[in-house]
Amino acid sequence: MRKITLTLIALFVFSISQAQIIAVTESGEEVILYSDGTWKYQHEGQFMSGKIQTNTIAFKKEKESTFLLKSNKFNVGLYLNPKKWSFTKAVDNPDAEYELKFKDGDLYGMLITEKIEIPIETLKSIAVVNAKTVVSDLKVVKEEYRIVNGFKVLLLQMNGTMKGIKVSYYGYYYSNPNGTVQFITYTSQKLLDNYMPECEKLLNGLVEIN
Repeated sequence: MRKITLTLIALFVFSISQAQIIAVTESGEEVILYSDGTWKYQHEGQFMSGKIQTNTIAFKKEKESTFLLKSNKFNVGLYLNPKKWSFTKAVDNPDAEYELKFKDGDLYGMLITEKIEIPIETLKSIAVVNAKTVVSDLKVVKEEYRIVNGFKVLLLQMNGTMKGIKVSYYGYYYSNPNGTVQFITYTSQKLLDNYMPECEKLLNGLVEIN
């Protein structure tokens, strides 16, 4: 099962010496590149379904999540329960750092990190565009901001069909001045409800390391 990437296609392909440049991504979306290195989708509104609400619950890591897996790219990590989850350095996805596997079922995880800050308000658009290069019928079925271990993340649940398999991606998206992270769990759509408690426990282990 191929994973979603957050690679910013075409972001640094063109010179940014001018005030702004219109570029086209690999998936055919137009982006505006600014001279300060920032960018946005030219028609960003088409990816947004309105204002994203903030969940009022304060999410925290589980007591059983005792093992800290640190990113080698910037100051984030994740606490996981080593009795329930195994992990390896990523092999299938060159943009990812770690791949995770739930030991008791068909539930998987992926930590994808980049050394570039992206406004959290833009992360949804990027995630959707990149996911659609793999899952053409992809739909966002849940979205909200959350406060997780003291910092703001974007939660997205995206469903679609890949090679005839109905899949669900459920994960956190976060960025700070040092980089950006996608922390995603995924499984088949019919299994997600059963695995949701385990997804939440794993995702809520995401931490910013001082």
